[in-house]
Amino acid sequence: MTHVVVTGANGFVGRALCRVLAGNGHRIAGLVRRPGTAPGGVAEWVDSAPDFAGVDQCWRADHGDVDCVVHLAARVHVMNEPDNEIAQRAFDATNVDGALRVARAAYRHGVRRFVYVSSVKAIAGTEASSPLREDAPARPDDAYGRSKLGAERALARLRDELGLDVVIVRPPLVYGPGVGANFLQMMRALSHGIPLPLARVEAKRSLLFVDNLADALMRCALDARAENGCFHVADDDAPTMAELLRRIGAHIGRPARLFPVPVPLLKAAGRLTGRAAQIERLTGSLVLDTSAIRSRLDWRPPHSLDDGLAATVAWFKSVRDNGG
Repeated sequence: MTHVVVTGANGFVGRALCRVLAGNGHRIAGLVRRPGTAPGGVAEWVDSAPDFAGVDQCWRADHGDVDCVVHLAARVHVMNEPDNEIAQRAFDATNVDGALRVARAAYRHGVRRFVYVSSVKAIAGTEASSPLREDAPARPDDAYGRSKLGAERALARLRDELGLDVVIVRPPLVYGPGVGANFLQMMRALSHGIPLPLARVEAKRSLLFVDNLADALMRCALDARAENGCFHVADDDAPTMAELLRRIGAHIGRPARLFPVPVPLLKAAGRLTGRAAQIERLTGSLVLDTSAIRSRLDWRPPHSLDDGLAATVAWFKSVRDNGG
């Protein structure tokens, strides 16, 4: 039995990871900010101090040895948040300084591996012209992405300084039961039969079902071959936006009502309405090359895109039907 600490265990991905780890017989501790928020069956460690300033006090002798920390907790990107120095300092305080505090505490307490959940936004903005490999030139285009890249580089220096085994995982957009933000808005629009001007959007984007990410994180936490690796993780399919909407509509039971608008006009409308970044995410291609985790760790997504969409839509319908 492996003992894994999951930071952000009460979050969207954290709950899925705890469920997968528990289902495979592993011991889990969840590091959270508020008491009583860790998933059921997970030992709760509470650090209410800002940016993990109190993380050292979470380790006690009666907790036993910890084999791995999976660091999910982060300040996340919010649509239309200003991209300025104030925002950058706030992102860096949590995503860089906070991650380093957790990693240093893990090392001091004998943890052998630290899995850092980064993001494709650490190396790319809203689009890329070809499938992105892990060694692609880093071009983050907002404060969140720059903070994730900053954390990756700081952890690499810490690895070289201390010898801590640091594994980096970069997911794309993650969806599944409990998803929010743009993905939830898309499902709401489709369920209401709202016409969408996206029939001509042929750009492909990698996605990742939350249970596939949880499975990949478990592999990265436990497999010796992951040592000091960096891995892109995604579902097998990278659909076009139009195809994705049609698939979601089919699962909802309401065919997607799409009409054609040239992509340049969509982008112009985005600039005029202050939604340029949102339109870029809908119209730009961003596909990940996942050959590294497949070849090095023999990992494959256990769930198909349609399986993931079916589970997500089933959750959405249950929430909608209960007034959510």
